[in-house]
Amino acid sequence: MKSAVIVIDVQRGLFEPLPWPADAEAVIARINNLTLRARQAGVPVVFVQHEVGGSELAFETQGWDLDKRLWVELGDHKVRKTTPDSFLRTRLIELLNSLEVSHLIICGYASEFCVDTTVRRAAALGYQVTLASDAHTTHAKPHAGADQIREHHNATLPNITSFGPKISAIPTACIKL
Repeated sequence: MKSAVIVIDVQRGLFEPLPWPADAEAVIARINNLTLRARQAGVPVVFVQHEVGGSELAFETQGWDLDKRLWVELGDHKVRKTTPDSFLRTRLIELLNSLEVSHLIICGYASEFCVDTTVRRAAALGYQVTLASDAHTTHAKPHAGADQIREHHNATLPNITSFGPKISAIPTACIKL
């Protein structure tokens, strides 16, 4: 089973303005650790970047750029997206097929939107999914704190069995590459 690490929407326009997403520094450090280990194991790394025309996340603007604290290497892949689904109207499926990937390790921003949607869609497409349970984050919402939202998704997503492929939520340090 060949894996790939998918890092979703860790972009300047989402991580630099105050308030930062919950646990932002630690989440980025865990993502960097995960992507470093992935590269050392020959596992491809894919950075997904959300874009919205005419906004802080417009293509090739400063806000659209990946967060400066991320460790990005020349051999890493980048995918642009315009919806919470990293597969919808993107080249992600073609990229993963060309790399012969069947297992995705997913992390990034935002737990309840792009991370959740991409995890569900990946499983629906037949990929086994590991959610890096401590390497995704969001901002607090009026109805729930960011930590509650992350905990909810870590508990809920692995209980979805109707897609067929297994979804697991595992702390970054325990993910085997």
